[in-house]
Amino acid sequence: MSGKVTILEIQGMKARGERIVMLTAYDYPSAMIADACGIDMILVGDSVGTVIQGVSTTLPVTMEQMLYHTELVARARKRAMVVFDMPFMSYQESLEQARHNAGLAVKVAGAEAVKLEGGANMAPVIEAIAGIDIPVVAHIGLTPQSIHRMGGYKVQGKGKDQGRKLLADARAVERAGAFCLVMECIPAPLAREITAALKIPTIGIGCGPHCSGQVLVWHDILGVYPGRKMTMVKKYADLHAVISDAVSAYAKEVREGSFPGPEHCFGPAPAKPEEKKKASRKK
Repeated sequence: MSGKVTILEIQGMKARGERIVMLTAYDYPSAMIADACGIDMILVGDSVGTVIQGVSTTLPVTMEQMLYHTELVARARKRAMVVFDMPFMSYQESLEQARHNAGLAVKVAGAEAVKLEGGANMAPVIEAIAGIDIPVVAHIGLTPQSIHRMGGYKVQGKGKDQGRKLLADARAVERAGAFCLVMECIPAPLAREITAALKIPTIGIGCGPHCSGQVLVWHDILGVYPGRKMTMVKKYADLHAVISDAVSAYAKEVREGSFPGPEHCFGPAPAKPEEKKKASRKK
């Protein structure tokens, strides 16, 4: 696909059997790289709380913080669709609140769609936002904003009853007007069943290979955090080691006086610190 990614393109990709690639990003340089690499959908996730802010859950993330990070991402975007992740308590209080904040995501931050967590219980919210022509991505399965109810980050939909509920949730959000569905941490056979039952595309994370596409977190695929191992994640690089080596080399060169060298200076090349010491001894 060469042109700008739109809702019609995303929906058409499922119909054509083309896999959709979604990746999170939280700032201009990461979004610039993701966009240039052909990522279809850039999700500005409320995971910014855990991977950027250093908090243990996504719950403290605010609407203002999400607007800020989305604006940075939107500046870099040329081709990809930018999706704004609605943070906790930015859409749960009322339909008016949900419409207002979704509008800010598009009008102020430059997003082209919003994502919110919940199944059938959030169908009225999805309908309200979609009703003012703001595209909505739904999210079922493991929903991190419901972490306390779920009792931790656990696989959802294991039993028959849970599976039937998740299938019902998927159908409910589709009827409500969601154009795409993120599914997180549900068994692969169930994810396959849901994908086959829906007309809208599904984006999986920890749901197996039979979804319409996949999403992962920027910092996870790049290996920024040592020891952060999750079954659903594949680490494509070890940037923690690369960055640590670079920072250590910089510190070493500053301390020994080899940086900055003549090539990093303006004007006549200055004498190195050790040369200055020799010259003062001669005097």
